[in-house]
Amino acid sequence: MIGIQDIERAAVRLQGQLLATPCVESRTLSDIVGAQVFLKFENLQFTASFKERGACNKLVDLSESGVRGVVAMSAGNHAQGVAYHAQRLGMKATIVMPRFTPGVKIERTRSFGAEVVLHGDTLDAARAHAFELAERDGLAFVHPYDDEAIMAGQGTVALEMLDAVPDLDMLVVSVGGGGLIAGMAIAARARKPGIEIIGVQTTRFPAMVNAVQGTHHVQGTSTIAEGIAVGTPGVLTRDVIEKHVDDLLLVDEGDIEQAVLMLLEIEKTLVEGAGAAGLAALIRHPARFQGKKVGLVLSGGNIDPLLLAAIIERGMVRAGRLARLRVSARDVPGMLARITTTVAEAGANIDEVHHQRAFTMLAAQNVEIELVLQTRGREHLAAVLAALRQAGFEAEEQQSH
Repeated sequence: MIGIQDIERAAVRLQGQLLATPCVESRTLSDIVGAQVFLKFENLQFTASFKERGACNKLVDLSESGVRGVVAMSAGNHAQGVAYHAQRLGMKATIVMPRFTPGVKIERTRSFGAEVVLHGDTLDAARAHAFELAERDGLAFVHPYDDEAIMAGQGTVALEMLDAVPDLDMLVVSVGGGGLIAGMAIAARARKPGIEIIGVQTTRFPAMVNAVQGTHHVQGTSTIAEGIAVGTPGVLTRDVIEKHVDDLLLVDEGDIEQAVLMLLEIEKTLVEGAGAAGLAALIRHPARFQGKKVGLVLSGGNIDPLLLAAIIERGMVRAGRLARLRVSARDVPGMLARITTTVAEAGANIDEVHHQRAFTMLAAQNVEIELVLQTRGREHLAAVLAALRQAGFEAEEQQSH
């Protein structure tokens, strides 16, 4: 098993190769969750993820032992980290990705000079193919998490956090295969033995929780935290987690959505689902962190723009800033104009209008109008509804299910 000296050696090796990212307090988030929250901005790395640390450390090891070509399997951040640092070190990189990988990730990986091979519909099929290529072409396989040099590289995150804020009480880290939390746990335990280390998984991919805690949570098929959607936990990483990690918590999809949105609105920083899992744990289990100095790793920022758009819109709906109203009225000329004028005078903006005559239970001489409105929040929405009713219309909010 790796020790603190391996992580310290990695830290020296990584100097100047990647960013020593900021670790700063978020006063607003601290007020909201009731703990002192320090954020480690790994989403600011060049490939927007901590994965560069392990990839760089591993590839320097390999290049020093004469390896000129590597192969990796990844649908995301590990692919970009390996491709980028292989290019920097003059090594040939082949990245095997499942066929369903979003085009933006494929193009970004290619932009770092890697050869991308699309194979299989699952990560397991892609992994098997990567092993075949390693065997056939004499390439070194770079595992995304179950590798000592990878873990040592990731562990440098904890060294930087404790250098910046030596009196942290807790580290909260998202867990997929476990490479990040394993490396960080070894580093943190050596530097500050009494620190509490907590891992976070999504309820849809609870593989490490099941393995370590002996539970039987059912695994789902998809999550907005795809960076930690790992079905098979690492062997090396699991040993470290069992020995050094104090607790593993589960969070729901809604918690992660809320955390992504809070980081965007409050910190003006873009974080992918996996990177927001730590904050999601503080939202879901506030009593667990009350009054503590908590270090959170914003592990990556590579989020699909369409997914981000959906998260923002759904957040606006929850806050009442985007609302759907049903207004029924007599079907006579000028009625729609009266309704829209009433809404405008109440200060709301109309996003969409659906005029419904046939698909309604109302009497034939009536019409049902569905409005999607932008408002300033719940109080403003209530005022708009009151204005419509005062003007003689039947109006109600349509709840989302």
